[in-house]
Amino acid sequence: MAQFSVHDAKTNLSRLIADALAGGDVVIARGNVPVVRLVPVAPRGRRRFGALQGRIAIDARFDEPLPEEELGGWNPA
Repeated sequence: MAQFSVHDAKTNLSRLIADALAGGDVVIARGNVPVVRLVPVAPRGRRRFGALQGRIAIDARFDEPLPEEELGGWNPA
């Protein structure tokens, strides 16, 4: 575990980020007390068109008009 003071972290931030991305454990301390750990952000997953194909089924009634009691909730009058 590499520990750096706040001043050293400000001075060498680019190098510390590179170390963290490479898997290093970077800790920033105030005095001798560790207060922050620098870790990489996990990348977001990518959306893929058609990922749920075959897993979702649409009922044959999907395009039918809604019943009157259901329509009342959508059209305030």
